[in-house]
Formats: sequence, C-alpha cells, structure tokens
Amino acid sequence: MNLEFINALDEIEKDKGISKEVLLEAIESALLSAYKKDFGSKENVRVELDSDQGEVKVYSRKKVVEEVENENFEIPLEKAKEKDPNYEVGDILEKEVTPDNFGRIAAQTAKQVVMQRIREAERDVIYDHYKRKEGELITGTIQRFHYDNILIDMGKTEAILPPPEQIPGEVYEKGKRIKLYIAEVSTTTKGPRILVSRTHPSLLKRLFELEVPEIFDGTVEIKAVAREAGYRSKMAVTSDEENVDPVGACVGPKGMRVQAVVDQLNGEKIDIIKWNDDPAELIANALNPAEVLKVITDDEAQEAKVIVPDFQLSLAIGKEGQNARLAAKLTGWKVDIKKESEYVFDDEETDSEVEEIDNSEEEL
Repeated sequence: MNLEFINALDEIEKDKGISKEVLLEAIESALLSAYKKDFGSKENVRVELDSDQGEVKVYSRKKVVEEVENENFEIPLEKAKEKDPNYEVGDILEKEVTPDNFGRIAAQTAKQVVMQRIREAERDVIYDHYKRKEGELITGTIQRFHYDNILIDMGKTEAILPPPEQIPGEVYEKGKRIKLYIAEVSTTTKGPRILVSRTHPSLLKRLFELEVPEIFDGTVEIKAVAREAGYRSKMAVTSDEENVDPVGACVGPKGMRVQAVVDQLNGEKIDIIKWNDDPAELIANALNPAEVLKVITDDEAQEAKVIVPDFQLSLAIGKEGQNARLAAKLTGWKVDIKKESEYVFDDEETDSEVEEIDNSEEEL
C-alpha cells in the first residue's frame, strides 16, 4: 500500500477530527472482508497493516487441538509441534497467507473506507451543529420541490419543509429566502434529517425576539402563544418593569415592530395581549378585540363562562369560532361564551366568582 496514503491519515485526523487509529482499525476490518470475498477463504484469518511501512499481511489462524473437527479453524498438536515443539493444546498457530496481488486490493479498499469514514464524520458534524440549533430560528433559501415537500438550502445541507409545516396560502418560489423554525433534527442512514417549520408557534416567538429588543434582553417576556398559521395568532406578554408597557413594546412605534413580524408570516394577523395571573382577567384579555362584561371561572374544571354584550357575541366567537378557539389555546381554559340577554345570574354567584372586566388591550 502507498506509504503516502498512510501518512495522509495524519492530515485527515488533523483536518477532519477522525482518529488515525480508528481509521486503521476500520481499514483492517474492511481488508479482512475483502480477502474472504475475493479469495473465497473460509479460514480464520487476520489482517495486519503496518502503519510505518504501509505493508499489508494476511495470516491464517488455527487453534492447536488434540483431535481436529474443523480443518479451517484447527490444527492437530502433532502437526503444530513440527513447526515449533513449544506449541501446546489451546495455542494459536499463525501462518502468513498474503496473496501476491493483495496490495492492489488493499489500496482500493483502504481508500473506500477512508472516504466513507470522512463522509460519516462530516454528517456527524452537520448533525451536531443543527442539533444544537433545534428550537432556534434560521434563514434558508428555497432550493427545490420534491412532491409536496420543499427542500431548503441551509448552506452545508438541506432541510425539509413538509406540507403540515407550510403556511396555508403562502407562495413558495425557488430562490426565495425565508425564516424558519428548526423543529426537529434526527439521524438517518442517509445522514441528518432536519425538519423545519413555518407554522410552529415558537416561530412567532423567535421573530418577535428579533424585532423587539425588550424581549431579547428579558425586559418583556412572552408567556404564551396560540397560533393558527396563515390566519391569526394571539400572544400574551408581561414585564416585571413597572414603567414598561409589554404590549406597546411589542407593537412598536406606529405598529412597526408587529408589522415586521406580520410581513414575515404572509400577512397573518397577530393579537398581542397583556398576561395576567388571574385567569378571569387573562381570558377576557385573550378574547380581544371583543368586549367582555364578566368571566365566571371554575378552577377545578378549568372552565370559564364569559358574558359579552349581545352585539359583541359574533366578534368574541370570531369567524368559524377562531377567536374563541385561540383564546382557549392561549389560556389553557375551556371557554363558553354567552350573550348578556341570555344569561341569568344565580343568587349563589358571589362577587368573587363573577369578575368585572376592563377590556382595553391592543390588537392589530
């Protein structure tokens, strides 16, 4: 085998981070398979690769026994002693059986093994890189379409944007750069599989982190997000700083910050509401832009009955129930909306059970 090739393993170890010893072991294992395949050997053999000289030798190995049951793996003690009188039962007798043209086969096999290991190492590097980025925002370029999947060029590799993760109605054009949420990174026999999303609720979070410095530095916290991608989203925010308006910070001057996020999401409407630890207040806020008169909560069942003016009922429920559905997702409560004229208060309902609501949140 070419000695220069052996020496090149040192460079591969340095550049690719693949241990030279690991490569040599892999080459020896592959050479053993190549020998058995090309020379039809059924014997027990081992391959030795001299990393200093580049020489490859093949040795047959037979166990010394009193009585031979398998000639491919065993040799009688009497015959072994002819070669060396010191042999005893249980010893291993080795004999070189290197074929004359095995050097050429060894060189070809070694190159294939090294190239395969390099590809595997590069796949591992890509997997580790993007596994650390799982749950983060990235920018990719639409490269091509495969059935209903969209393949995204991320530089060193491709990511998959499957149909369920695509925003309904959004137009995807080859060469267009889009922001995506890394939903899942896994390994396959063909390398890392990177699943990205345009519909994940956390995509909304990451986009606001980019646009709102107060979120990025922790002054404003996003407490919850509910999203029906392509149509409408609701986001609840809060701040520990008394002089910071969390909703205003997210909306931005003249609505510029929230509009920048809307533009990234194909015109998706976004309601930004103020978080409240009181479930009744939070539910009322979550039904924004509808006006809420009262909220009656059942903490044990996690259910809330919401009373709204008659003329606000359709607004509170929303088109096809979307506003009420998003409010329920955002708060984690089951929400039952009633109009004022149809609701009759029971005498047992106390002021602690029925809360007057001041609905004054901002909406885009």
